[in-house]
Amino acid sequence: MSIEEVFSSRGRVKILRILSERGEINISAIAKKAGLNHSTTHSHLKKLCEMGIVEEKRFGKIRIFRLRKEDPKGLAIINLFNVFKEVERIGR
Repeated sequence: MSIEEVFSSRGRVKILRILSERGEINISAIAKKAGLNHSTTHSHLKKLCEMGIVEEKRFGKIRIFRLRKEDPKGLAIINLFNVFKEVERIGR
């Protein structure tokens, strides 16, 4: 997996941002917040899970996703979005 592959699509970046901000969130809420359809969201999440960056938990029919903070790449993505959020906050 390369960094280009992780950030290869605007939709995937939106999903990563949402996961970094919200922690754990279900697929329907991710799709709605990202402005993506369910199928596209599912495809991106599946790829991110295969990469080991995102983790899926199932509670019956409910599927919850989160960035894997235990994985150095997942933690780096969280930190990256936090830096951008802070820069936006202070107006740079």
